Amino acid sequence: MNEEEILSPDGLDDKELTKRLHKLFKEVHPDDQERALAYAYDLGRGLVLLRTLPQGVTAFGSARVREGDKYYDKARELGGLLAQNGHPVITGGGPGIMEAVNRGAYEFGGRSIGLNITLEHEQFANPYLSDEMEFHYFFARKVMLSMASKVYVYFPGGFGTLDELSEILCLMQEGKMPRMPVFLFGKSYWKPLDKFFRSRLLANKMIKAPDLNIYKITDDIEDVVKAANKIGHQRIQENLYDHYKK
Repeated sequence: MNEEEILSPDGLDDKELTKRLHKLFKEVHPDDQERALAYAYDLGRGLVLLRTLPQGVTAFGSARVREGDKYYDKARELGGLLAQNGHPVITGGGPGIMEAVNRGAYEFGGRSIGLNITLEHEQFANPYLSDEMEFHYFFARKVMLSMASKVYVYFPGGFGTLDELSEILCLMQEGKMPRMPVFLFGKSYWKPLDKFFRSRLLANKMIKAPDLNIYKITDDIEDVVKAANKIGHQRIQENLYDHYKK
């Protein structure tokens, strides 16, 4: 089978696409067939869940932050403000910043969604979730954290938070997902990264100047709420990704 046929299904009706997928699947090694089905199952479960929820605001940040930390307190406040304005909050469902955002929304009676991950050293879901799902694969979970959202906010975090940030920045840079508001909360924390982007990546032409406009650094959680309010409220079963084929 020609690779271009497989990878360029645009314009195919469901029947023809299904036919081609069945033909392709027969060419896949049996071990890889099992792996592909497991991938599809994790993704499918997530997509079913998303269609039962209106798009909201996804918050990322360190699992190591505890109550009493200034970022925990701000994340909790943000969750409450978003709930007051009718926006669901979505997190990875764990402790730290995730817990704080979920907690703020939950305490106000808002939709508080946690998309957790199965880990060798088990990460327990925080107790402030109105809706939750546990994923086996990181990539499937990251797809759902993206597709569930109309605004993204990144609190201070480590490698995991940077991984989630760089993926969203790259996807928006390359037009693989719609441009949506991205906030980095905590100027003192994120400014050094922004400086690196400008003094190294931009200066060496690794990125273009407009790429730096994908995100905004702020100390004001109201910026996040205003951005969500500007986009408005999507109905359940509607998603900003619908009809976005890139």
